[in-house]
Amino acid sequence: MVDTLRGNFPTNLPTIVVVGSTMMDMITYIDKVPESGETLIGDSFALGFGGKGANQSVMASRMGANVYMVNTLGDDLFGDSTLKNFHDQGIDTSFIERTKGASGVAPIWVEKDGSNRIICVPGSNNSMTPEQAVRAIESIDNIDIVIGQLEIPQEVTAAAFRAAQKKGIRTILNPAPFAPLSAELLAASDWIAPNEHEFAAMDPQRRSPDSDETIGDLARLLGKRILVTLGELGAAFTTTTGEIVRIPSPKVNAIDTTGAGDSFVGAFAYGLASGMPEELAVKLGCACASKSVTRRGTQSSYSSKEEAQEIIKAVTS
Repeated sequence: MVDTLRGNFPTNLPTIVVVGSTMMDMITYIDKVPESGETLIGDSFALGFGGKGANQSVMASRMGANVYMVNTLGDDLFGDSTLKNFHDQGIDTSFIERTKGASGVAPIWVEKDGSNRIICVPGSNNSMTPEQAVRAIESIDNIDIVIGQLEIPQEVTAAAFRAAQKKGIRTILNPAPFAPLSAELLAASDWIAPNEHEFAAMDPQRRSPDSDETIGDLARLLGKRILVTLGELGAAFTTTTGEIVRIPSPKVNAIDTTGAGDSFVGAFAYGLASGMPEELAVKLGCACASKSVTRRGTQSSYSSKEEAQEIIKAVTS
């Protein structure tokens, strides 16, 4: 079954397609996570919309992009509520399918310093097919950017990216949660956007992105543009000539880092699709991610459409 609600989008805004996951986030806030066999009392609990693909689509939509989500939801209450959330966010759901069984869920533990631990249970996300993804890319007009992650089968994302590249569309792969990349997916990715942990997992020597040399080495090895997020230190990316540019993040008091990386990717994709210089697009991503960590939750921590316009104005002025 396919959801048929199609957005009535303005034609003068960038169009972004997210081929990715949806999850229902089940977030527990606690001073510290329990050891094996230990039971502790948590501070509070929240249920919210998540999944790396869904998060990135919501952030891009709030920035002002026309956004299409490609996904498969279960036939449960979580699937129903996730679909309604996309509609409320103004995201086109024409290419979201439904299947029997459970939707994706993500139990999350957030400690006092804002750090988190997450377990993703993909559920219906694993029912996505390459044919579904290709059909979406071939059907949507005037796409500027296609985004993918690793919470759905890699062959689905690879098929979407190949279809995008045939149409001259740029692709951004957020390799999270990390898994070894298939040759097909790597070949079809224009930008690789890991965090520090994912970067180290891709580096043959397991090095962190502490130096420009290390970032440059991995970019040359993969033959791709690298954009690595560095937490409170901001982000770094490789230029078309192989130089490394570092963009600092605004200084904030972080209380919950859940979903910050997705906020970054969605905002960066919007900036790139809007025609911003790459440095400004990365700066926009840093600003939105920094804003998100000052609030609890995932999508609930993201800037509203009004706040997003203020951030865009501040970054580009």
